[in-house]
Amino acid sequence: MTSEQIRVLVVDDHPVVRQGLRTFLDLQDDITVVGEAVNGESCVIEAERLRPDVVLLDLRMPGTDGVHALLGLRELGNPARVLVITSFAEPAAIVPAVRAGAAGYVYKDVDPQALAVAIRSVHAGHVLLHPSVARLLAEGDARPGGTTLTAREREVLGELAHGRSNREIARGLALSEKTVKAHVSAILSKLGVHDRTQAALYAVRMGLVSLVGK
Repeated sequence: MTSEQIRVLVVDDHPVVRQGLRTFLDLQDDITVVGEAVNGESCVIEAERLRPDVVLLDLRMPGTDGVHALLGLRELGNPARVLVITSFAEPAAIVPAVRAGAAGYVYKDVDPQALAVAIRSVHAGHVLLHPSVARLLAEGDARPGGTTLTAREREVLGELAHGRSNREIARGLALSEKTVKAHVSAILSKLGVHDRTQAALYAVRMGLVSLVGK
């Protein structure tokens, strides 16, 4: 194993699916499965207890579903990045999960190696959305009058959406970290979002940055 492991919580109501995911992911040098959950309620409980880096989340589960789990994690301010793994092929079915805070999604028939790549990408701060999903989000999230960001704030938002830290943004834009932090706070306030992930999703929806992945 490498020194920096991506800690993953697997959430699915089917034991065979959980075991299959765990078996494959534990073969990766940089990924380790730290726990499992069977529905949305146990997902929130385990995510708070284990503090994983990434939650691999099924959407349709008995009891509390994946969207409610996402809302619960957001309410608690849990920093885990959430990658939805779903059997839904219709883009509109994914939209509620992305609005609730998912950083991206993959389908259950995804190639195992592609799943590992997706986990690494989400962990690095990227947003994984198919253009059709981003389009639906943009149509549903258009705000009357728009949101006014300064030119510098738009630059910072673009960097943030590509998963860059405040330090990396400061270095790239020749700013102090304190100044970048102030810009990020202003961006979150103006967009009416809770965290950097939601700001990044807004940037993707509005076409301010190019999509990462499909």
